[in-house]
Amino acid sequence: MPPSKKTQTVFICSQCGYESRKWLGQCPDCSAWDTLSEQQQVRQKASRATSRKPESLQAVKEKETTRLVTSIHEMDRVLGGGIVPGSMILIGGDPGIGKSTLILQLLAALSGQDKQLLYVTGEESAQQIRMRAERLKIDSPHIYISTENCVESIIELARDMQPVLLAVDSIQTMYSEEIGSAPGSVTQVRESTARLLTLAKSRDLPVLLVGHVTKDGSIAGPRVLEHMVDTVLYFEGDRGQVFRIVRTVKNRFGSTNEIGVFEMKENGLAEVTNPSALFLAERPVNVPGSVVMPSIEGTRPILVEVQALVSRSSPGNARRTAIGADPQRLALLTAVLEKKLGVTLFDHDIFLNIAGGIRIDEPALDLGMVVALLSSLFEKTIDPATVVCGEVGLAGEIRAVGQMEMRLREAERLGFSTFIMPESSMRQIKGAGKKRMRCVPVRTVDGLADHLFQGE
Repeated sequence: MPPSKKTQTVFICSQCGYESRKWLGQCPDCSAWDTLSEQQQVRQKASRATSRKPESLQAVKEKETTRLVTSIHEMDRVLGGGIVPGSMILIGGDPGIGKSTLILQLLAALSGQDKQLLYVTGEESAQQIRMRAERLKIDSPHIYISTENCVESIIELARDMQPVLLAVDSIQTMYSEEIGSAPGSVTQVRESTARLLTLAKSRDLPVLLVGHVTKDGSIAGPRVLEHMVDTVLYFEGDRGQVFRIVRTVKNRFGSTNEIGVFEMKENGLAEVTNPSALFLAERPVNVPGSVVMPSIEGTRPILVEVQALVSRSSPGNARRTAIGADPQRLALLTAVLEKKLGVTLFDHDIFLNIAGGIRIDEPALDLGMVVALLSSLFEKTIDPATVVCGEVGLAGEIRAVGQMEMRLREAERLGFSTFIMPESSMRQIKGAGKKRMRCVPVRTVDGLADHLFQGE
């Protein structure tokens, strides 16, 4: 028995996908104003005869899955070891950041395995894709291009071709014939994703979706879109810089917050196998306000440079700006320094930057921010062979952070000799690690200031 369909008019928020039977000026879910628009929605009632009976957990047979491993090791890293059959992967990024280039290079890497790959584009013509492929020196007979926008036609095409991977660029340009709204609307995006998800799960076909990004940096469309897919990747970077970072924010088949680092060149994206050396390549030496901090991104340790600039400003007009770090965390640490050290910062402009265009969200960045701020304020340089790492509490205490041994090994590999860390983290360092580097334990910001800036 085919499923019955019912059409009704609803008002849907373009920011979060909230549905209402009547129009509202403000969305009750995300509090956005004037975002609810009237759309036609199709609801399907599946026949009860097709429902499956529940089975015991012990009776569920474990299925062995073989990942599609590409020759792009940075992509394999962020995907957890490769592409899982039947998974749906969403890649978001700013316009012009290189999403289409990344997709085409990924297909080219998989085409070397003599498998058919289907690339569906709703934004460019086949000739444009061909021109990009020539620039990237890609010429594979196993990559097939389609300029179809109708999701029903794409599903039929995938069933006939039976490719090993389906790439859709982008999901905002797809539409379903059964939905009356325009392509890119919340209903169309959600319905198109749901139908492609059914195709992926029923045929073990991995589907790669490209999504646009809004002004606030989130993927355009309803929030439920990120919950429907298995993996969400963000392609980050400034178009004025050559570095590109692929960050995992959701992965049902691997670790989250993993990153892959690329460098944009004339012939496409090139992998960066040693990102620590890349981010520290242009680090100034013996300059106040600069310090190195070992960060953990997923399963990878990365050394980054924390830069701070503290300068006097007009009273009442002090600015707090952070690039690559949380601005609220900067304001919190500024208040801790004023309270616990007695330094005057309310009449100073404070600018903080994580060099290289990378963003750090872990609490271990606190100690690096504090050292960089004090170094710039006192005009005192930090030993270039020193790295710092630790979390700072509101009482001025320096708390332990995890994976300290991994951070130490990365710092030692790049030639650093001194590691300033929380006193409580010393127990994580084994005897061999303490012998390799000079580990300096600190307990409070007072002790840190006395050690680095005696007499100030």
